[in-house]
Amino acid sequence: ADPSMEECCDKGIEWANKNRICTSLPLISESRECSMTQVQCCRSQLEKQYCSDGIEFANVREECDSHIGENSTCEAEYFKLCCYCCLLGKAAQVQGQTCEPNPKVGYQCGIVFRDCCVKGQEGIDVSISDDAPKKEQVEISKEELDQEDPYLHDGCRGGGPCSQQCRDTGSSYVCSCFVGYQLQPDGVNCEDINECITGTHSCGIGQTCVNTLGSFRCQRDTSCGTGYELTDDSRCKDIDECETGTHNCPPDFICQNTPGSFRCRPKLQCMNGFIQDALGNCIDINECLSTNMPCPAGQICINTDGSYTCQRISPSCGRGYHLNEDGTRCVDVDECSSSNQPCGEGHVCINAPGNYRCECKSGYSFDVISRTCIDINECRRYPGRLCAHKCENTPGSYYCTCTVGFKLSTDGRSCEDLNECESSPCSQECANVYGSYQCYCRRGFQLSDIDGISCEDIDECALPTGGHICSFRCVNIPGSFQCTCPSTGYRLAPNARNCQDIDECVAESHNCSFNETCFNIQGGFRCLSLECPENYRKSGDTVRLEKTDTIRCIKSCRPNDVNCVLDPVHTISHTVISLPTFREFTRPEEIIFLRAITPTYPANQADIIFDITEGNLRDSFDIIKRYMDGMTVGVVRQVRPIVGPFHAILKLEMNYVMGGVVSHRNIVNVHIFVSEYWF
Repeated sequence: ADPSMEECCDKGIEWANKNRICTSLPLISESRECSMTQVQCCRSQLEKQYCSDGIEFANVREECDSHIGENSTCEAEYFKLCCYCCLLGKAAQVQGQTCEPNPKVGYQCGIVFRDCCVKGQEGIDVSISDDAPKKEQVEISKEELDQEDPYLHDGCRGGGPCSQQCRDTGSSYVCSCFVGYQLQPDGVNCEDINECITGTHSCGIGQTCVNTLGSFRCQRDTSCGTGYELTDDSRCKDIDECETGTHNCPPDFICQNTPGSFRCRPKLQCMNGFIQDALGNCIDINECLSTNMPCPAGQICINTDGSYTCQRISPSCGRGYHLNEDGTRCVDVDECSSSNQPCGEGHVCINAPGNYRCECKSGYSFDVISRTCIDINECRRYPGRLCAHKCENTPGSYYCTCTVGFKLSTDGRSCEDLNECESSPCSQECANVYGSYQCYCRRGFQLSDIDGISCEDIDECALPTGGHICSFRCVNIPGSFQCTCPSTGYRLAPNARNCQDIDECVAESHNCSFNETCFNIQGGFRCLSLECPENYRKSGDTVRLEKTDTIRCIKSCRPNDVNCVLDPVHTISHTVISLPTFREFTRPEEIIFLRAITPTYPANQADIIFDITEGNLRDSFDIIKRYMDGMTVGVVRQVRPIVGPFHAILKLEMNYVMGGVVSHRNIVNVHIFVSEYWF
């Protein structure tokens, strides 16, 4: 997890105390906020340290220009700022001027100015010389005197008795010291804290603590300092951080090596009157803090962006007054005569000495803080009493609005239901309800879940029960559906859902020739040319069952044809049967029944044997014998699934056996057609 802002700040302060430099500050996190906090806290700590050194230097040396250091660094600027401000305070003390600094010099400089302007203030004679020209004596009341000098009764006036910092408590004062100093038992003077003796320094292993005024510094035990490396011949060699890539300059900066360190110079240069900080930001140069004092005597320097202005020092007038043309006295400001309209546009302004009052229009009230007329929010002042639904405030008035689904009545306050259906918001049907409306759809459509307005077609074919709506295929149409059948051999049933087989043989829609026999199968027909073999003739009766059509040939021998008479085959039949494709085949399906009456013979040795002799592909069929109603029946069963379309000729034999000899035989040729569709 990223470190907290407090941890980032502590690391910056620790680095400043340890190294007294922030240019090579190692960042502990990649977070931009943490990096900015670490740099700012390091620089703030350096500012305190160098400011204390500057004050001490001014008190001891009485000048600042001989301080050895890089004049272009920020640390040197902090040193010079506090040193110069202290010299200004000491100069004010010598010249007998007030120790209260001009607020325009800045807060930090003002504190240093006051603290250095404390010695000998009480013994200075500030009386006017007899040689000065006499002016007319004017009596000034105590209240006016207090107004002219608000610090007259300040116990810390002129720095007070404290050697460094003084705070007036009203009835007394309290002295305090700068960072790095401690108050002596007399409660007035401050003495330096030797952090090296007290153990409050942060010097690490291999470093020696060296005490300084108000602070300390860490000195390496070896002869090389930070930014240098010790060579084999015990010489200190500068480390080029720019070449080794150990600098921390951002992408918009150019690294420039310096002895013992490096600088990050921004690629973008600032205009005159500005200086760039370590982050490349252009910061205004406060020319008023320079030792050259750019403004002449009797004028005060006011810093501006990139420059400064000089303004003549004049008496300070209170609120509502300003200096007259010759700058000798304060006169009333007629606020009402300005074009700014202090009360606001349209309101009446009445001037008074040092003040003014406003007469506000209806719907406005006078605000004592901003001293102008402000709008009265009637909706907030009278909640729920002005409008039926919603109240909207306007400058000087208000108006009522209604929620969605309602419209404002003629009285401008009440709300009545809005018939949204008049604007036809729905795609099909609309029903108005109180405050809203409801869309609904016709049969076969459903309301959209997205907008609640559009009607979407219901795909009945895609519903969980869609596969059972139509026997063959379901076709969705807008608002409904249609069932279809295979393109040939079927037609749609009267219920419009099932498919019926077309009997082309009955409807005479087949194309069989005169010599061919039409056999209807599921979904079509077959034209078969079935002729009886020699010594057989076609029987006149053609059996038509639900699933089968049968042609029978019976034996018809020529006279004296002994072989024909002795042949046991009496009949040859041709049967056509249409079967479905069993998608889920779980048990044998009985498809053909061969019925025969068992003849009565002596000794009751007669028997009937059924057999499949040809055409049983993959043993898909078998035949079993069964006795039903005094008859012997050969039942042909399908025992394996067959996928259509498929055509096979199954040859069956029905043998009458007596005494182990076949006395009578009937042959049945079964033409089996397996259809792909079956309804």
